Amino acid sequence: MKKLTFMILLAVATGNTFGQKSEVLKAFAKYQIDESILDPALKKKPETYSFDLKYTSITSEKEKVTLATYDPSKIEAERWTVVSVDGKTPTSSEIKTFRKEHSQPSRTEGKVDESSYKTEKDDGNYLTVSYKQDPASLPAEASFMKDCRLFLTINVKTKRFEKLEAINEKPLKIKILNAQKLDLAIKFKYDEAEKRYFTESEDLDIIVKFLGNLVPIQTLSEYSNYKKI
Repeated sequence: MKKLTFMILLAVATGNTFGQKSEVLKAFAKYQIDESILDPALKKKPETYSFDLKYTSITSEKEKVTLATYDPSKIEAERWTVVSVDGKTPTSSEIKTFRKEHSQPSRTEGKVDESSYKTEKDDGNYLTVSYKQDPASLPAEASFMKDCRLFLTINVKTKRFEKLEAINEKPLKIKILNAQKLDLAIKFKYDEAEKRYFTESEDLDIIVKFLGNLVPIQTLSEYSNYKKI
């Protein structure tokens, strides 16, 4: 499930944002927000920082909590260290599975459909703009993203974005899964000392159809203790 979360995250966060977007730029000008805030590079996870991860997976049957650390200075196969699973020392099988599920998938990014921009909310405190990705630009493994709308929420006081959310507009086919609902909410924080954004959490809420039943699945990834390597 984490592999799916990461694939969706990349598809959400790495689209290009150039072209006509006059409606959004007018709202930006109103609050003196620089349009560079749409730069997809700002939303990517840092590649030269270590961090801690608390990963919680929740199904109707059980909840599992995994604590892990990530160190990009190590060889790729050993960058993830699993500290514990449900408070216990992880087995070799659990470590292997976790590392496999958290490995980076193939390319999933697409381009923004410039005609899809909308200003969804403007209440004087937060500005939310939405857009979709160009179906023709999406690779096969991320084609389901054509039926999702992305929502970027910006704090107009700080001029920083705080949340990026992907919500499906119709049922999705994700590999072998038929998803009736997909809601991925990514929260960010801006570090003044490092002069960059860091991912604070990723909350994936999905409902899939399995053997005729609707099965809810939720994963929550909480990141902390970023340190430059």
